[in-house]
This record gives sequence, C-alpha cells and structure tokens, in this order.
Amino acid sequence: MAKAQRISELQSFQWVGVDKIGKKLKGEQQAKSVALAKNELRRQGIQVKKIHKKRKSLFSGGKAIKAQDISLFSRQLATMMESGVPMVQAFEIIEGGQSNPKMAKLLNDVKTEIQSGSSLAESLGRHPVYFDELYCNLVNAGEKAGVLDELLDTIATYKEKTEEIKGKIKKAMFYPAAVLFVAIGVTILLLVKVVPEFQNMFQSFGADLPGLTLMVVNASKAMQKYWWMVLGGLVAAVFTFIYFKKRSLKFAHALDRLTLKIPIVGGILYNAAIARFSRTLSTTFAAGVPLVEGLDTVSGAVGNIVFKEAVQKVKDDVSTGHQLQLAMSQTNIFPHMVIQMAAIGEESGNLDAMLAKVADYYEQEVSNAVDALSSLLEPIIMVLVGGLVGVMVVAMYLPIFKMASVF
Repeated sequence: MAKAQRISELQSFQWVGVDKIGKKLKGEQQAKSVALAKNELRRQGIQVKKIHKKRKSLFSGGKAIKAQDISLFSRQLATMMESGVPMVQAFEIIEGGQSNPKMAKLLNDVKTEIQSGSSLAESLGRHPVYFDELYCNLVNAGEKAGVLDELLDTIATYKEKTEEIKGKIKKAMFYPAAVLFVAIGVTILLLVKVVPEFQNMFQSFGADLPGLTLMVVNASKAMQKYWWMVLGGLVAAVFTFIYFKKRSLKFAHALDRLTLKIPIVGGILYNAAIARFSRTLSTTFAAGVPLVEGLDTVSGAVGNIVFKEAVQKVKDDVSTGHQLQLAMSQTNIFPHMVIQMAAIGEESGNLDAMLAKVADYYEQEVSNAVDALSSLLEPIIMVLVGGLVGVMVVAMYLPIFKMASVF
C-alpha cells in the first residue's frame, strides 16, 4: 500500500533545455520533485534551462470519461501488447497521450495497482464505473489463457461495435427530441410575449373574437398566470418518470415492453437488443468463458428488461442440459434466423462465429433503419412545427382579416 501511495504522487513538470548538440528542446516530465525530474532529463542527455511544475488550467478537472475513451484505450493497449511492449510501459505511453486529466488519472491508478502486484483484471475491477463485469471477465480469461493481447483486441472491437450502435440510436432519438424542445420553447415564447401584444389590440376592436383566436388568447392568459405550475409539472413529471424507471421493476418492464411496440422505433430497439445479445455472447464464448457464465453476463448487457429476463430463462434452461437453440426458442422473443444460426453454430462447433455473423447482420439493419428514420422524421417534424406556429399566426391575424372584410 505504501509503495502504491508513493508511485501515485508523481507530478508533471514542463521544461525547456538543449541536447548534446545544442538543439533546443521542450517537453513534459513526470517525477516526484524538480530535482528528480532534472536528474532523469540529464540521464537522457538533456541540459535543463527552465523547469516548472505544470500549471492547472481553469478546466483542469477534465471532461467526464466516456465509453469511447475506454474503447480507444482498449485498442491502444491491445496494439502495444501485441507489439511486445511491457504492460506498465504501455500504460505510461497511453497515459502520456491523454488530453483528459480524468482519463489520465484513471490509467495512472490502474498502472499503480498493477505495479503493486495486482493482475490487470483485478486492477480494472476496482473501477467498475468504467470497466464492467463483462470487460473484467474477458481480461481475466485472456490473462489465464496467455492470450491477453488477442482478448484485448477482441474487447476493443466489441466496444467499438456496441458504441457505434448506441451512437446511431442516440442520433435517431436526439433530432426529434431537440426539434420538439425548440417547438415547445417557441410556442411558450409566442404565448407569453407575442400574443399579449395582439390581445391589447383586440380589446380596442370591441368585437367578438373568432373561436381559434379566443382559444389562443386564453392559452396565453393561462400561461402568463400559471407558468410556474406548468414548469413545475414538467419537472415533476420528468423526476417521477426517472424515479419509477430506476426503482420499480414493473414500471421498467412495462416501459421496455411498450418501447418495443412503438412503430419503427420499436423495430430499431428490438434489432439493437438482438445485436447486443449476439455480439456479447459471441465475444464471451470466443474468449473461453463457459456458456452458462457467458449468458449470465450477457443478460446485463442487452439493455432491455424484456430481453434480460429472456436471457436469464435461456441460462436456466442451458444450465439444466438444454441446447442453446432449444432454450432460445422457448422464450418466443428471438427471431427464427437467430435460433437457426445458433443451432448451426452448436452443431458445427463454431457458435462464436455464427453469433458474430448474426451481430453483423442486425447491426447493419439498425444502421439502415436509423438512416431511414432520420429521413422520414425530417419532413414530418417540419410539418408539425410549421403547422403549430402557423395556427398561432393565423389565430392572431384572423380578427384583423375579419375587420378588413367589414370595412
């Protein structure tokens, strides 16, 4: 523990110096003190002219560590391990190339634990927020089999594929959500700022207002008077939704089942769940993880409670001696093609390869569906937003048109 503490106290120093032929150089050096940093640079043949502790910027806390950062780290570590670079040195190289201080600190912590005698799987397992059970199980399998570089490459590919699918789904959902948010904002702005100006003008007419105009005016009055109730209601609805989704299994199950039935979107989410199931099980099985144990890990990676329960049922059936394809067919949730591919894989002894092909197919299906959905949503959203704003504009000008027709 003391050794780990001493290693973690390294600091970054920025320096300017010259090499043996007088060429000016500059860079960064990690050390426990200025003196040790100078000694290390001197050992490298560099005469230090200026050196100071690296200043922390206003945003030195860094960005949050994203799944893409872990994916890139996995690929980099796999490449270096395959090239024969020692693990600790590989961590130092990757850490030195990080622009995000939080990611650099995470790698330094893992490296420190490795130097103190822990295995890579154990070191990563102490950071479950970034390295989940599946990740650590695969690394552990690679370490035990002596093929860590190959497993890291497999993990990197797996992470890249899964994050690509997640990114496409988020992209498909973000656009309509963003446009809807803007539409609501514009509507509120019109009701609070624009409609009252017309309302004052309408009062001077002394005539009855058209029904559409009266409806918009009343909505404006309600928004001005009870805006805090509307805002509070929206915030309460969001928090209530999040609360029950996290704490109520029945609500989460009903929500996941409902999302799978939404036209177009439900099909995308269904195919994405199949792709995650196939990709994850293929990866774990290829790594030498027993099928039952792999299914247990897969159930937490499918991203949908309906599929999670189905995979758990498959695991229970397989653990009692049933074939995978038979157990899958009993759930009534997996497509016929997936079941048949699993059957072929079991018979031929190439289950991982067959499931990888299934994952490739469904990932492509998700990609095509997301592109089609984006193209379909654009005109629909434009018509809805244009119609909403158009109705309000027409409602405001109807009394003016009515007065003009009288005169």
